[in-house]
Amino acid sequence: MSVLIKNVLLENSKTDVLIEGKKFSRIGNIDSLSVKADRIIDGTDLALLPAFYNLHTHAAMCLLRGFCEDLPLMPWLETIWKKEAVMTGEDIYDGTRLAVLEMIRSGTVFFADMYWFHQDVLRAVEEMGIRCNIGVTFMDNLGEKTIQDNFSFLDQYSKYGNDLITFAPAPHAIYTCSGDLYKRCFENAEKNNLFMQTHLAETVTETEDCKKAHQGMTPVEYLDSLGVLSDRVIAAHCVHLTPNDAKILSQRQVTAVHNPCSNMKLSSGVFNMPLAKANGMKIALGTDGCSSNNNLSMMEEMKTAALLAKVRFDSTEVLSAKEVYDMATVNGAAAYGLNAGRIAEGADADCILVDMTNERLTPSWNLIYNMVYSADSSCIDTVISAGKILMEHRHVNNEEEIIAKARKFIDK
Repeated sequence: MSVLIKNVLLENSKTDVLIEGKKFSRIGNIDSLSVKADRIIDGTDLALLPAFYNLHTHAAMCLLRGFCEDLPLMPWLETIWKKEAVMTGEDIYDGTRLAVLEMIRSGTVFFADMYWFHQDVLRAVEEMGIRCNIGVTFMDNLGEKTIQDNFSFLDQYSKYGNDLITFAPAPHAIYTCSGDLYKRCFENAEKNNLFMQTHLAETVTETEDCKKAHQGMTPVEYLDSLGVLSDRVIAAHCVHLTPNDAKILSQRQVTAVHNPCSNMKLSSGVFNMPLAKANGMKIALGTDGCSSNNNLSMMEEMKTAALLAKVRFDSTEVLSAKEVYDMATVNGAAAYGLNAGRIAEGADADCILVDMTNERLTPSWNLIYNMVYSADSSCIDTVISAGKILMEHRHVNNEEEIIAKARKFIDK
């Protein structure tokens, strides 16, 4: 498949962009008669930008959007877990498709998922054509048989044929997983060349309980003592970090995933952006699940992250629009080893076309500023992932059927 985008705005200049297979192959003046592209897109009044990478979510939780509100993390989790207990694999499939639809419509081409029924998540993402790192959730209370089954699944699928989909052991958190289970997950990731996802340092309670249980160590220090931190670890939240924690995460090259909307909604705290930046930590963005956000828009996450940092740390310069856009794009792609998140010859063709006639992008003194502080999903006209058009003129295949099926979950 080849796609030629003609006369599109890219970094303040009009140009042509040719996508061949999954890559950007040429950028510049291109004769449409000479390349014979399968598709030609008229880029007039459109701008080309990197697409978004959602580094932490629980996709099928969009079925629980609005179900349980205004509670702190642990009471919220206990209520959610009871409802999740009645979910079937088919529910997870329907919920994941709904989540992917929402993400595509808001410009996301990759998400890191951590949930249940990973076979049904796989079925959904394969059908929708989106990139995904499927986190296989581990908790001690699942029992040894389920834990072994999960490891067997990771062993079997570690070299899966669809290169858009990867897998990760995902020990849930230090309060649901023993040190031994963390070590087993990390060893499986190392053996199979996989990434590992986890929640880390999300609440004050988690930190205090960890210090009591592990000789005064913080959650970061505790995981480091287990030898389970590396550049293949993706750690969600990282809200409550000491200077030593930030130093450890930087030295181990762990990617910290900032989830500002969820952290605010669950009253978990505020990610220490100045501390993280001062220590050179790798930082990406994620939405978390719809039950604690309550949407999957990385555009909303960018704006919230930028504004929250400014007001919390009393500086308009603590997190710029460009920095937060990078966190949502190239930083997220790099965390998972993708040659993506930027518009460049040879890079993976992940991109969005935004409508420059949209009122939220008018006038366009600086497009990145507008995308972070002004835009919403209505500005996005087309979404392309690895050279495949996932949305064109705001339409996604089967969107009506996806929404209709997901609406029925409320009757369970």
